[in-house]
Amino acid sequence: MSVQNENAEQSSAPEMATPVWVGSPIHSASREDLLRVAADPYLTEDLALALLKRADLPPEILEQWAKNGNVLKLRKVKVALVCHPRAPRHVSVPLARQFYTFDLLRVALSSSVPADVKVAADEMLIARLKTVTLGERLSLARRASGRVAGSLLLDGETRVMRTALENSRLTEAFVIQAVLRPQASVVLVQTVARHTKWSYRREVRIALLRTEFLSLARALEFSHGLPPPFLREVLQTSRLPARIKEQLLRQCHRPSSP
Repeated sequence: MSVQNENAEQSSAPEMATPVWVGSPIHSASREDLLRVAADPYLTEDLALALLKRADLPPEILEQWAKNGNVLKLRKVKVALVCHPRAPRHVSVPLARQFYTFDLLRVALSSSVPADVKVAADEMLIARLKTVTLGERLSLARRASGRVAGSLLLDGETRVMRTALENSRLTEAFVIQAVLRPQASVVLVQTVARHTKWSYRREVRIALLRTEFLSLARALEFSHGLPPPFLREVLQTSRLPARIKEQLLRQCHRPSSP
């Protein structure tokens, strides 16, 4: 091949586009610079993640990022975008719906994510509980938020329920909600009634007195010290068997021992 032909072929070859971020500082304060970088299809994962560490990025920059299809193919970048404290909700929530279970868990537990987005992530996780594996449910029971752990108290697998009860993020309110649900199992009620932490909480005890599966011995223990008028009010909405209710009412009217 002659030099002339070779030069002709080279001149006809398409030129590689130069990424707009080349030579642009990632700490630029220019809105125009940041918009160009966010829209650049050649943006690398490392640079994108470095930029997303900036807490001062304006919401419109993050919104532009969500339109960059090539960059959003990068899983870590997509997670970092949703976890950014300034990510608009109309951007972060739809993206989060595409996440794998444990990426969604990361969003739900991130301290930088706004509270309403974390709640949305929790609701997405709860909606998936019937379809994820036992191993994933056990991991969620151990690590997820109190809201998710509370939902897992109703899991049909006893190991999942017991693991959720030990979740450090689980709160009294979610335990009470779970034991009062119609689908609460006898195993859940009796496990909470014997639990070294939850069985000593006054409000949890009162909730257990409203359930169906509490034993007479536990019911007597938990009703001890409750004012008779209040106990009668609790028993009016309780699902305990009639014989246990009668025994509790007789017990509360007995005179105290000197």
